[in-house]
Amino acid sequence: MQEKTKNNIITIGFVMILFTFFVANIIKKDEEISISERRKLTQFPTITIKNVLNGKVSEQLDKYTVDQFVFKNSLRNIKYFWNDYIFKQKDNNGLFIKDGSIYKIEYPLNEKNVEKSADQIKNICEKYLNEKMNIYYSIIPDKNYYLNSDYLKIDVKDMQKIMKKTLPKITYIDITNNLNLQDYYKTDLHWKQENLIKVVNVLESKMNLKHTTNANYKTEQIGDFYGAYYSQSGRNVDPDKISILTNETIENSNVYNFETDKNEKVYNKQNWQSLSDKYDIFLSGATPLITIENSNGPKEKELILFRDSFGSSIAPLLLENYSKITLIDLRYVSSTILDKYVKFQNQDVLFLYSTLILNQNILK
Repeated sequence: MQEKTKNNIITIGFVMILFTFFVANIIKKDEEISISERRKLTQFPTITIKNVLNGKVSEQLDKYTVDQFVFKNSLRNIKYFWNDYIFKQKDNNGLFIKDGSIYKIEYPLNEKNVEKSADQIKNICEKYLNEKMNIYYSIIPDKNYYLNSDYLKIDVKDMQKIMKKTLPKITYIDITNNLNLQDYYKTDLHWKQENLIKVVNVLESKMNLKHTTNANYKTEQIGDFYGAYYSQSGRNVDPDKISILTNETIENSNVYNFETDKNEKVYNKQNWQSLSDKYDIFLSGATPLITIENSNGPKEKELILFRDSFGSSIAPLLLENYSKITLIDLRYVSSTILDKYVKFQNQDVLFLYSTLILNQNILK
């Protein structure tokens, strides 16, 4: 009798839990974006006979149920708590926390990939650039580089040696000594724009430009920032604060996005609340090709910036020196068709890439 009673209690309890979750999911209002996961969430599908017959409704319902499931983040946090405190794992999916900051293990140095990345830069120089152009390149260290020697990380100096061997005629600008851990977001891989003036000064010095220390930048804090590592780790750590540097030059500059065929602003403040990735406030995020025009800049003084996502936040701080900056992201556009969109003349040229991009060789 006791066994039967116990089984009944377990069964009733299980049914009540299922019913509670069922009701909670019905009552819960659907969310459009997940700030912690930095993406748009699947919405309830449109029911049509065509969508039912071709299986799209079933597929979308599966994604919708997972994305909108109540307590999803809490259950994910329980998983990571179990891994951290029960199994004592030092990292989860290559991510670990130190002093409230999240880091991702990027190791080892892939020499062949770095060589291929350097070859890609060399090929672009040979195909499009000429002797009248001032050509430079620089490597942005992963924030792990500034951790102590107890952690696995890519040595930027080793990467420099490989790059210099392939690109001996291009001026290398070393910025490793002008950055530290405090210059990077705690929940993300990127650097903080408000801390980049010292890096800009090094670039200006090596590129024979005037210093912009008197550019009268105003720091404007936009709001909380849950970076890429936050969403990947599932850990509950305090969000960063994302800020922008702005002045009259930046506010009056015009951005043209070739992909959307639209004129935009340097900072995407008007869409801030709807951005799934808040880092997209800088030049509206990842895009193959954009130009920034500064009508008050030095006439006929232009820069071509080959960049990854780090370039979105530093490009505005170089505007004081140029009437036009063209940003090219080779992750999204092939180098073989660049002359269809860009007229290579007598511009300054800067290849600015993070160690992560060079080590993965994802330039087209």
